[in-house]
Order: sequence, then C-alpha cells, then structure tokens
Amino acid sequence: MDNSEAVTAVIADDEAHLRDYLAAQLAAAWPELRIVGQAANGIEALRLIDELAPDIVFLDIQMPGMTGLDVAARISSGEHGPHIVFVTAHDHYAVAAFDHAACDYLLKPASAERLGRTVARLKSALAVKPAGEAQALRDLLGKLGVAVAPRPAPLQWIRAAHGNQTRLIAIDEVIYFQSNDKYTSVFTDEGESLIRTPMRQLREQLDEQRFWQIHRSVIVAAKSVAATHTDFRGRLMVSLKGRPEQLVVSRNYADMFRQM
Repeated sequence: MDNSEAVTAVIADDEAHLRDYLAAQLAAAWPELRIVGQAANGIEALRLIDELAPDIVFLDIQMPGMTGLDVAARISSGEHGPHIVFVTAHDHYAVAAFDHAACDYLLKPASAERLGRTVARLKSALAVKPAGEAQALRDLLGKLGVAVAPRPAPLQWIRAAHGNQTRLIAIDEVIYFQSNDKYTSVFTDEGESLIRTPMRQLREQLDEQRFWQIHRSVIVAAKSVAATHTDFRGRLMVSLKGRPEQLVVSRNYADMFRQM
C-alpha cells in the first residue's frame, strides 16, 4: 500500500501516556496504519479530524469539556465520516450498546488479543463500509441522549481565490475538487481556484448524488465523469469529459464504478 492509500487514524485521550500506549499497540498490531495526530481533548480532536480527514478515530469517552460521545455526534451527521472506536475505562451498559452498533470499543488497557479483533473489524469495514453505519451510530448516540448535529444543506455557491481575485463559483460549474496541502483546489472550465475548506468538511456539504468521492483527496462531479479504465499499474482511473486529466480511484471507493 503506497502512502496515498495508507489508512490513517487520530487518537484522542486526555492522558498522554494512554495515547502513547495505544499508538504503540497499534504499531505492533497494524504496522501499515499511520497515526497522523493525537488530541488531548474533544475540541482538539475535532480540529484534527477536520484538518487531517482520518479514516479512523479512537475516541476516549470521558474527556473534559467535550466527551468522546460529543465528538462522535459532531462528526456523524453525514454518511462518510471516519470509523469510530470508542475507548473507555468502564465496562458499563454503553459498552454492550457499542458492541452491537457499527462502531467498536476498547476497554483500557486493551489486550493485544482484543486490539487484534478491533483491527480485523476495522479492516473489514474499510474494505466495504456498511451502508447503515452512519445511521446506526446516530441511533446509538440518540439512545444515549447525545444530540447529533444536523447535516447542513448542500452547497450552492463557493467563494474561492482565483489569482488575485475572489470568485463566486456556482456548484454546477465545478468539475472536481482536489486537496492540496493546506488548500483544496476547485477545478472549473475557467481554471483552478483555491478554498481553505478541508476535504472532509466539504464532502459533508455536497450533494452525494451529484458529487462522488473517488479518493481521499478527490471529489468529482458525477456529470463530468466520461469513463473508467484500468492503467498499466492496475489502478482504476476516471476520465473526464472534455479534459485530459486522469483521476485515480482509491480502492476504498472503487465499488461505485463496478457497474460502469
């Protein structure tokens, strides 16, 4: 798996030694997993999730200020949020509920055997994410009395930097979005513009019927897709109508093109 395909994770726990302990355990159980950030509280966790768009988030339930449940409620309003593993020191009624929901849980300190089961479950979920996972998590949080933030209305316009100008771009003009370091590039027939909105936040504001995520760093307008093909490296590629670019489809998003 190359770096562009590497699975990434964020660990959130208010105790630094427990974050480091879990990171060390994960390094042994899943060497390919990249821990891209660690957070000491819920607010910091939300910031890292927005900035880094991890595939997985390990959330301590009991953090001061904003709990792991609060963080989960904030990132579970859409259908494509990260996989969430709750981490807790207390084996109470919620743990049984988590075990039957679409997310996993770990009791502190997690044994190597238990963590191995979590890793296996996450790998399976990443291969084919269950369609009802986001709704199952929202239902679970609702049962626990945690309010889930409503999903925002789909974007209609985007304010973006284009050279020395600021353009107001109609969403219908967008061909594709591509994350680019600290910015997200917006490609239209008039060229490339830049916005600061992170890819995960942007994805949750787009109509998923009109815009398809094909890679961690690329969202393409469905109407702009001309065809797909496999290149000499075995990668699935998307060809665009009237444009020379060939966009790589991540294996995590390849299922949507199996009918094409």
